[in-house]
Amino acid sequence: MKPHRIDAHQHFWFYQPAAYPWIGRGMELLACDRTPGQLQPVLAAEGLEQSIAVQARAGRDETEFLLDLARSNRRIAGVVGWEDLASPHLAANVERWGSDKLVGFRHQLQDEADVSAFVEAPAFNAGIGWLQRRGLVYDVLIYARQMPEVQAFCARHDRHWLVLDHLGKPALADFGKSEAVFADWKRHLRALAALPHVACKLSGLVTEADWQRGLRQKDYDNIVLCLDAALDAFGPQRLMFGSDWPVCLLAASYAKVAAVVREWAATRLSASEQELLWGQTAARCYGLV
Repeated sequence: MKPHRIDAHQHFWFYQPAAYPWIGRGMELLACDRTPGQLQPVLAAEGLEQSIAVQARAGRDETEFLLDLARSNRRIAGVVGWEDLASPHLAANVERWGSDKLVGFRHQLQDEADVSAFVEAPAFNAGIGWLQRRGLVYDVLIYARQMPEVQAFCARHDRHWLVLDHLGKPALADFGKSEAVFADWKRHLRALAALPHVACKLSGLVTEADWQRGLRQKDYDNIVLCLDAALDAFGPQRLMFGSDWPVCLLAASYAKVAAVVREWAATRLSASEQELLWGQTAARCYGLV
């Protein structure tokens, strides 16, 4: 049976300004509804069959919204939702969703004023432990500068997969300012990759460059540097493709995002390793059938 090809990271929403305050000035392209009907043609054009829908805002209604979409759309393979993972009612809250297509959870750690304090809180850690015992993935969303703050947290929770979103958001826009920017990110990435239960999404890179001035060849060269560093750190078995659609559209088309990774993979990975990248690893980590 041919393995499914999966975009492991994308978003849907019915746009309301108050619900998406992170969609700010200069991001008007995102200030509209983004639905499965819009994604599926571009997904199919790249030979991808399914996607994993990831939360884009905090709130239990976000999880309900995504699960409602997924239950009526076979091309949505799974949902990474939001839940108050520190709640004493976590088990009951999650069980109300049922298991159909709910594959994990995410919190916008990148927006926390003190990431270390957040991930060290006993109630939050108890929640992550419960998720892992249930076979649910936790997606780690942080900026490069915050990577050291989650090292101990990621090491502690080793009973199931943790997935690092967007390669830890390397500060591509600053790569030309100092060699230390790339070197520090690479060192912290390797530290997380040393944990065998941490996987990584090759996603979200185009919008870490200075997308407002338009991407240039140097930006794509820097993206390839990051992809090479991720491969060196994680190996081909723990990498998965994600588009970050529709956010990626701020900087590049879906086709361009996929092409950058496809052309890179064609010269670095064997045919079987490319199958891992384009779906098998996502299916394994998120328990997709």
